[in-house]
Amino acid sequence: MQESPTRPRPAFRRILRWPTLAALVLAVATAYDLTAGVDLAQIVAASALVYLGSAAIGNSRAAWPVFLATFVVIGAAKAAGADGTWVLLALAVPFALYGLARRHDITVQGAAMLAFGAVAVLALLVDETVGGCLVAAGLLAHTAWDIKHFRENRVVVRSMSEFCMVLDTVLALAVLAVTF
Repeated sequence: MQESPTRPRPAFRRILRWPTLAALVLAVATAYDLTAGVDLAQIVAASALVYLGSAAIGNSRAAWPVFLATFVVIGAAKAAGADGTWVLLALAVPFALYGLARRHDITVQGAAMLAFGAVAVLALLVDETVGGCLVAAGLLAHTAWDIKHFRENRVVVRSMSEFCMVLDTVLALAVLAVTF
C-alpha cells in the first residue's frame, strides 16, 4: 500500500491557531472602549502573575486557571469602578509564599513579578501620557518574555505563552494609539 504524501498546512492555519484567535478576540474586546493607556496597567501585573502563579504551583498547565482568576479580578474591579492592579499585586504574595513553601524555584518569575509590578504601579502614579508609554513598554517587554517561554516551553504551557504574546502586542499597540 502506498502512503499518501503529507501536505503542508497552509500558512494561515499555521499562524491562526486557537490561542492566537482567542487573544485577538480578547484584545479587540479590551481595546474597544479604551480611553487611556494607563487603564491597562492591570494587564501588565496580570501577565506577570500568570507566570509567577504557574511557577509557584509547579505545573505549567496551571497557567490557564491562574489567567482565569486574573480575568475575574480585572472584571470585578472594572464592575466596581476600580483598577485591579493592586489586587493582582497582592495576590502575588500568597503565590510566592506557596512556591517557597513547596520549594519550587520561583526566583526568576518572582523577579519578573517585581519588575512588571513596578512598571504597572509607576504607570498609575505618573501622568496619563507617561503612564500609557510605561504600560505599552511593559506589555512589549512581556511579549519578549512570552516569546522566550514559548521557545523554551517552560513555566507555562505553550498555548498560554502564544496567547499572551499576541494579546500583549495588540494591547500595546492599542495603548500607544490612545496615548498619542
